[in-house]
Amino acid sequence: MSVKPVSASGLFAGLFALGTLSAADGPAFPALVDREGQVLDLRGALADPALTMRGLLEEWPAVLPRLRELAAETGPDRRPLSDFRVLAPVEPRQVFQSGANYRQHVIDLHVAHRAPGDERPEEERRAEAAEIMDRRAAEDLPYVFIGLPSSVTGPYDDVTLPAWAEKPDWELELAAVIGRPAYQVSVEEALEYVAGYTIANDLTDRATVFRRDMPQIGTDWLRSKNAPGFTPLGPWIVPAESVGDTRDLRLTLKLNGEVMQDESTEDMIFGVARMVAYASRSAQLLPGDLVLTGSPAGNGMHWGRLLRDGDVMESAITGLGTQRTRCVAEGKA
Repeated sequence: MSVKPVSASGLFAGLFALGTLSAADGPAFPALVDREGQVLDLRGALADPALTMRGLLEEWPAVLPRLRELAAETGPDRRPLSDFRVLAPVEPRQVFQSGANYRQHVIDLHVAHRAPGDERPEEERRAEAAEIMDRRAAEDLPYVFIGLPSSVTGPYDDVTLPAWAEKPDWELELAAVIGRPAYQVSVEEALEYVAGYTIANDLTDRATVFRRDMPQIGTDWLRSKNAPGFTPLGPWIVPAESVGDTRDLRLTLKLNGEVMQDESTEDMIFGVARMVAYASRSAQLLPGDLVLTGSPAGNGMHWGRLLRDGDVMESAITGLGTQRTRCVAEGKA
């Protein structure tokens, strides 16, 4: 099931955003959406009937000036957004995910997961966690791992909670969308490789994060994060030039109307440029790839309240719009 936004007006920064849409049961297509909620099919506008969002991003430096021109134009080839279904804005080839990248979030988790026999007061354990975070920042050690593109779903689609997922949790994240191949790029030049930004909710089953059969193995991100639909994405890709400085964007997630996460990217340990540069040390980032930058404080583990059948999550980031997804227990979808 999918719902449609009423309008795009006022929901994103700048004059336009990019999305992947479809009409009824028609094929998906890349679209330019203006602030009045009018849609331009970029297949016709750019004279490429087979164009996809990923194909558009592969030509990003060359096509961006033309997109600016199209955003300033009007004409009968525009249709209202309400005529279309909004899909995930891009199908990435690679998803780079970041762990433990919001200082307060990691401190909260450190306190919540008290080791057996650790009877120290909370204040002391918080101080210990803060020292660990400060050391990580000083030693310049981001934590990046790989997610599966098959977990990506649309920004208004239902999210199926698998029967095996005992503790499904939310994780609102700022996602950078790559617009140029990037390999071993410096922090100083890393943002030149970012086409734009979008919203990701990186769902995690907390019960399967750690391997119970062999604790020495550590984390099991395949099992805990990559179920189909566990990464609602979008609604839009907002060009980086419209978003500007990403060091003070507000991330807000509401669960059934109640605010659970409400934090600034200012709390990041490593910023977007550092995450992109670090990922590019080992892997080549490709146009359309996603670099998720971690989730702030306020996850379900913090509140002692995990996702259930019927829950509705509403996620927003400054300048990027809002996604709204409903949780459905497996077998009820």
